[in-house]
Amino acid sequence: MARNAENKYRKSSRNRTTRRTVLGVGGIMVLAGLNAPAAVEFAGEEYHEYKIAQPEYQAKYGSWRRVDIPAKYRTNAIHAALLHTGKVLIVAGSGNEQKKFNAGSFDTVLWDPKANTFKKIPTPADFFCSGHTQLPDGRLLVAGGTARYELLDGEVKRAGGGMRIKNENPLKPVFLKKGTRFRSPAGVEYVSRFDVTVPKAKPAAAPAAGAGGAVRPGQAPAPAPAPVVAGEARVFVEAVDAGPMSVTEKQAQYDIVGLTGKDAANTYGLSEKITLDKQDFQGIRAAYEFDPVAERYVPVDPMQKARWYPTLVGLDDGRVLAVSGLDDVGMIDPGDNEIYDPRTKKWSPGPKRYFPTYPALFLTKGGKLFYTSSNAGYGPADQGREPGLWDLRSNTFRKVPGLRDPDETETSSSLLLPPAQDQKVMILGGGGVGESRRSTPRTAVVDLKQDNPVFKDGPDLPQGTRYLNSVIMPDDSVFTTNGSEDYRGRSASNIFKAQFYDPKSNAFHEAAAPTVGRNYHSEALLLPDGRVATFGSDPLFDDQQNTKLGHFEQRMEVFTPPALHRNGKNRPVLEGGPRELGKDRRATYRTDHPERVAKARLMRPSAVTHTTDVEQRSIELGLTKDAHSVTVSVPDDRALVPPGWYMLFVTDAQGTPSEARWIQVK
Repeated sequence: MARNAENKYRKSSRNRTTRRTVLGVGGIMVLAGLNAPAAVEFAGEEYHEYKIAQPEYQAKYGSWRRVDIPAKYRTNAIHAALLHTGKVLIVAGSGNEQKKFNAGSFDTVLWDPKANTFKKIPTPADFFCSGHTQLPDGRLLVAGGTARYELLDGEVKRAGGGMRIKNENPLKPVFLKKGTRFRSPAGVEYVSRFDVTVPKAKPAAAPAAGAGGAVRPGQAPAPAPAPVVAGEARVFVEAVDAGPMSVTEKQAQYDIVGLTGKDAANTYGLSEKITLDKQDFQGIRAAYEFDPVAERYVPVDPMQKARWYPTLVGLDDGRVLAVSGLDDVGMIDPGDNEIYDPRTKKWSPGPKRYFPTYPALFLTKGGKLFYTSSNAGYGPADQGREPGLWDLRSNTFRKVPGLRDPDETETSSSLLLPPAQDQKVMILGGGGVGESRRSTPRTAVVDLKQDNPVFKDGPDLPQGTRYLNSVIMPDDSVFTTNGSEDYRGRSASNIFKAQFYDPKSNAFHEAAAPTVGRNYHSEALLLPDGRVATFGSDPLFDDQQNTKLGHFEQRMEVFTPPALHRNGKNRPVLEGGPRELGKDRRATYRTDHPERVAKARLMRPSAVTHTTDVEQRSIELGLTKDAHSVTVSVPDDRALVPPGWYMLFVTDAQGTPSEARWIQVK
C-alpha cells in the first residue's frame, strides 16, 4: 500500500516536473522577468513539499497530516483530554466568543482518532478555561469555567464590583436570585448578576456573665440575645444606571429590595469597591464528571469557590486538588484551595497556598507537589512565581533555586521527564508577565532526588518561545512543537518548528515542521497509536502589522514520529492481557516476537489546556519474557503511579512503539 502510494506520488511528481519544465520555457521566464523573487519562492515551496513527502525525510524527521473535520464539528479547542476509550474529548465551552457566551451556546466534541469520527456532546455549563483531571475510574473531572467575560478599560458603562451579603439568621440560609437589587443609603441601586445562596449564621461564643445590661434591685436579669457569626456570601453587582454617579470607594450597608420585617433586618449587603475599572473574567463553581462510556457529563457537587483558569491535579490517594483561578467577582483566589473526593463526589477545604492561574503542579515522591513556576497569566509579577516543593501534609513550601530567566515563566511548558522514577522535572521557554513581548529559549531541569535540588540549564530552544506544547513519547523522548515568540502570536511570530528532546543526552534534535501555526489556547497530546495530535490556537492578530483581528485556528494536525515511518509495519504487537492490574502488580501479554521488546512504559493519558498538562507521566516497568509473551511489573508506589487508567506501550531497540493496551491501576 505504501509503495503504491509512493509510486503514484513519484508519477505525479514527474508530471508536475514536466509541467514545470514546459512552464520554464515560457511561463517561468515571464514570471522571472516580472517578479523574480516570487518565482523563486514558488519553486522553493514546491520543492519543500516534495522533499518532506519523501520516505527518507520522514524516516528521519517524521511527518504531519491534517485531520479532515466535517464543518459542523469544527470548534475552538480550548481543552483536550484523552479518555480510556481511546477517544479525545475536545472542550470549547463558549470558546472565547462573547456571542456564544451570550447565547448560552457551549461546545464539546468527542473525536475518535482511529475511525476519524466526531460526535457533539451536550455541554451543561461554560467550561471555557476550566480545570480538568483524570479520575481513578477513568472519568474526567471538569470544574470551573466562565461566569462572565471581561470588560476592558473604556468598555465598562455601569459601575460594578463585589457585594458581600450577610445573613444573621441562624435558622436558615437565604437564596437571592439573579437580578436581586441592593439599595445604598443614598438611594443608588445595584443589581446582582448571578444567583447566590447565603449560609445561615453560626452561634458565636457564649457572652460573658452580665452581658444582658444593668439590672434593677430585685429584678431578674433579662437574657442576652444569643450572639451569632453572620453567614456570608459574595456576588458581583452592577449599577442599575450607567455613568460615574454609581461609583463608590467607601464601604456601606445596603438594603435588599423586596425583603421586609425580620428578613430585612437579618439580611443586608456590604459593598466592596464599585468602580468603572476594567472587569476581569469571572469563574463558576460548577463541577461535572465526564463519563467516557456513556459519553455524557454527570453533575457532582459544585466547588466551594468559583474558579476560572484553575489547575486540577490528581493526588496519590485518588483525590483531586483544585488550585487558583479567578473567582466570582474576577479576583484571583488568595489560596483557598480545595479537594475533591471521587467517592463522595464532594469538596472539602485543602491546604492554603497562593499561586498564579493554571500553575503547573506535578505529583512527586512522598506525595509532594512540585511547582515549576509555569503558569498561564493572571496574578501579580511578585507573588507565587518561585518554583519549589509543596508538602501538602505540613503545608510547607521549599523553594528551589537556579532557574535562569525566572521572570519569564508565564506561558512556559513543563513536565515530569520520563521515566518518572528519575524524578526530574523540566521547564521549557516562557515569557514575561501579561502582554510582555519578552520570551526566552531557556530550558532547565531539576533533579528532585537530590538532597538540595537546584535547576540546571538544559539546551536552548531554537528561539524564545511561549505556548510551547511538550508531549512525552513511548521511547522516553519529549516531542515539543509550535508556540510563538511574542504574546499570542503577535507580529506574526508563530514558530513553525518541532523538535525532540532526549533526556539521556540532554539535547534536542530536529523534527518535521508543523504546517499550522499555534500559540495561545493550543494543545498537543499523545494518541494510543503513538502519534501526536495538535489542536487550537487563538492569535491576537492575523497579520504582521497587527491590524487585522485574529481568528481561532480550528484545524487539527497529527504528527507521525520517525520510528513509525522507519518500522511501522513491523512495530511490536501486544495481544490479550488484563484490563485491570492484579494485586501482584503484574500483567502478561501475548506477542509473536518477545525478543524484539526492549522496554515497557505505563503512560498516563493527557488532560491539557493553556500548555499546562500535569497529568502526563511515563513509568518504567519491569520486563520479563518467555517464548510467546512478555510480563510487565508495575511499581507499588501511589505517588509514582497514582490510581487511574494508563496506556501500556512496549518499544523495540529502535524506539518503535506498539499500539497501547489500556489497563486500570487501582
